[in-house]
Amino acid sequence: MKLMVVGGGGREHAIIKSLKKNKTITEIFALPGNGGIAEDATCVDIGAKELDGIVQFAKENAIDFAVVAPDDPLVLGAVDALEAIGVPCFGPNKAAAIIEGSKVFSKNLMKQYGIPTAAYEVFTDAASALAYLETAPMPTVIKADGLALGKGVIIAQNLAEAKDAVKAIMSDKKFGDSGNQIVIEEFLTGPEVSVLSFTDGKTVVPMVSSMDHKRALDGDEGLNTGGMGTIAPNPYYTKDMDKRCMEEIFLPTMHAMNAEGRTFKGCLYFGLMLTPNGPKVIEYNCRFGDPETQVVLPLLESDLLTIMQACANGTLADTEVKFFAGSACCVVMASKGYPEAYEKGYEITMDAGIDGEVYIAGAKLDGGKLLTNGGRVLGVVATAETLEGAIEKAYAQVEKVHFDNAFYRRDIGQRALRANKE
Repeated sequence: MKLMVVGGGGREHAIIKSLKKNKTITEIFALPGNGGIAEDATCVDIGAKELDGIVQFAKENAIDFAVVAPDDPLVLGAVDALEAIGVPCFGPNKAAAIIEGSKVFSKNLMKQYGIPTAAYEVFTDAASALAYLETAPMPTVIKADGLALGKGVIIAQNLAEAKDAVKAIMSDKKFGDSGNQIVIEEFLTGPEVSVLSFTDGKTVVPMVSSMDHKRALDGDEGLNTGGMGTIAPNPYYTKDMDKRCMEEIFLPTMHAMNAEGRTFKGCLYFGLMLTPNGPKVIEYNCRFGDPETQVVLPLLESDLLTIMQACANGTLADTEVKFFAGSACCVVMASKGYPEAYEKGYEITMDAGIDGEVYIAGAKLDGGKLLTNGGRVLGVVATAETLEGAIEKAYAQVEKVHFDNAFYRRDIGQRALRANKE
């Protein structure tokens, strides 16, 4: 089989490495991939949003199955375009991808179908939003409606910050047209949990839960990032909570999308807050999370391609989805200065005998050398029987990866260890 994976980050590297375990796959193409992915797939210089180029490549290379991993091409309709030429895909079509593509849509969906989420209001002009803020409780959460590279959410601690956020999104167009509408919602408290799930539109199978670490610095200090590390499973997400989320959130979401004529097939990501009043949805994503994928897929014992095909053809209920009962830890190594300005072009070297996986997110090949080419450069992942063991092992492997100006958090998983002892 010839496969095509659309995307070029650490998430895609994790997906490709997991797919490679299936021996029926003869070739994997990554569009566009990156310098590290080139070790495991044939990289093709076609951007993830270049739908015409993606379709043309699939035609010319007789692709048997495609995985569309990032949000942008899914929301643009990459799956629709590929299926139109007879290429089966893992990922939702354009109609279903709106669950991430529009926060206004997803909030209204939850309200209409009784899915628990934060109270909210929608605004289409800055003046109305600013007037509303005068009496809104603080802190509050302000979200751009559309995709914004995961950065379109601002938690405002007070009225001045909230007004600045509205101005930045709606007046200054910090996120372009994604900020034409905004959602202002209640600030929730409680542990955050990420749950990725496989679904074929009839069956939902949650994967192992995970805990992301968004802040750049130790102790959850510093600026928000795309994620500085993850652990799985999340200790706050118990078997009882899983059962409750299935009944109150996962199945109702699938049924709501079906009722709207937007059947969702692929990976549906649930960003949850376990509040004192029960679990609530913070956000939906229409794809695998990054860097959650990097800790979830190494724990998957079943064949990923078989599961993805089952999601595409509606046979998930009859397909084994089994995970290792241990834990995983991912430590992201980033370029100094990220998530703001940083330098690129430093050589990445690795000592022999790394015990785990290194997923490359931002690197390029130049003259046979792997050079840094992004803010988040790579993720070092280890698995073990216990969370403590996985964390210890991951940090031991970090010591074997080298590049100038590298920085990483040294406390990934510590909050989860404390939770395990509570």
